[in-house]
Amino acid sequence: MIAITFALPAESSGLADLLRGKKRASSSGGKIIYGKIDNRSIAILHTGVGRKSCQLKIDNFLRTEQPRCLISAGFAGAAREDFQVGDLLVAENFSDRKLASEAQQILADGNVRTAKLFTSATIVDSIATRNEIARTNGADAVDMETEVIAQACSVREIPMLSLRVISDSLREPFPVPPSILFDIERQRTNAAKLSLHLIKHPGALFDLFGFARQITQARRILTDAIVDLLHQADW
Repeated sequence: MIAITFALPAESSGLADLLRGKKRASSSGGKIIYGKIDNRSIAILHTGVGRKSCQLKIDNFLRTEQPRCLISAGFAGAAREDFQVGDLLVAENFSDRKLASEAQQILADGNVRTAKLFTSATIVDSIATRNEIARTNGADAVDMETEVIAQACSVREIPMLSLRVISDSLREPFPVPPSILFDIERQRTNAAKLSLHLIKHPGALFDLFGFARQITQARRILTDAIVDLLHQADW
């Protein structure tokens, strides 16, 4: 079985729709979707956003499941000017060398780049903060879960590939402040808070629609890349 982690269903829905023999399960390890692609057994785990949620769910998941390998997938924010929405990243600092090399070969015809990923404790929105992360950590992109997943896999000697797609860039940032866009403690968007913000800033509604298009584009590119790997990789 190959395990594939995403923070949220908004990232995984394209892949989940392609699974055959789909079964859903909920446990202390989080919400899991089981199924097959090309006769490969797949388990999709949603870790939630951020270290706290991810730590609990990945540890509980790996106590009961023993995947052949794990793909840590999802969205990431760019920390470099030349990274744009839709760019695929293989994070060399968190990926097994063999898996990363094969992924780069399989995805060579796509917009895939080798990069260094930084896992942040908070949602990083400001350009200044992203620039500082890039400068101090040599990072190309930012996420909130990969380091935690990589540590859990390393302890159990599970080969891991970190595959991310840029969902927001320095030129195309979040449409509203991060605290309004997503409540990490509640692991969801606070609809009342978002509505109030849009009433006060009606122009943000247009930006929100644009962001939804970015997410759709990023999800499609990530889904296609994962399917290509499952079709061709010798794992």
